[in-house]
Amino acid sequence: DLVKGIAEGCRQAGCALIGGETAEMPGLYEPGRYDLAGFCVGAAERDRILTPDGVKAGDVIIGLASSGLHANGFSLVRKIVADAGLDYGQPAPFDEDRALGRALLDPTKIYVKSCLAALATGGVTGLAHITGGGLVENLPRALPRGLMGVLDAGAWTLPGVFAWLAETGSVPAGEMARTFNCGIGMAVIASPEKAPDVTEALSDAGELAFPIGAVEKAGKTGEAGEDATGIAIDNLDRWPS
Repeated sequence: DLVKGIAEGCRQAGCALIGGETAEMPGLYEPGRYDLAGFCVGAAERDRILTPDGVKAGDVIIGLASSGLHANGFSLVRKIVADAGLDYGQPAPFDEDRALGRALLDPTKIYVKSCLAALATGGVTGLAHITGGGLVENLPRALPRGLMGVLDAGAWTLPGVFAWLAETGSVPAGEMARTFNCGIGMAVIASPEKAPDVTEALSDAGELAFPIGAVEKAGKTGEAGEDATGIAIDNLDRWPS
């Protein structure tokens, strides 16, 4: 099952799985136990690599919807489930048609092909994969010094799994944005004149894509934002906590 899942991820990303490095070792691990480590290697033409220097004030930040938790924040998820006294086999409070354990493990969405389609428009200036550290830590990595991302948390609805985690675990909205993707799995930064073309390319590739903010000169913050890490998030008070 593990190898099948990895192979499917490689197919979605247009990536080759080097089978010689994949080994099953019965007798070494107890039934139901496994050890999994991996990495990928990519190559790109030097003049096509995106760097923060290409991002300018006024650029639009487009959010791509996530498929769920993806692969981050599970230490906190497990604590919330344990503290609430829940069983992973019972119906998920946010999706009663599925067991809680299954609903928490929706496969991570892979954005490779849709982002390549967006890059082909010539309008993408930056990309930020929203993984560990959430929106707060990942988006600033795509920005140059002196600029910051200003997001509007009211631009999208917090998906049910995140709303449930926030309410059940009494997790503050700021901590949610620092731990989880909160419904945005990838942030695409685009020049304002090309943003419609980029959004259309992403939509045509099957993504739910919508504007969530813009790049501004550092120092501007919203009423509920923070700029210590190069990002401000307005309207965080709309999220449950």
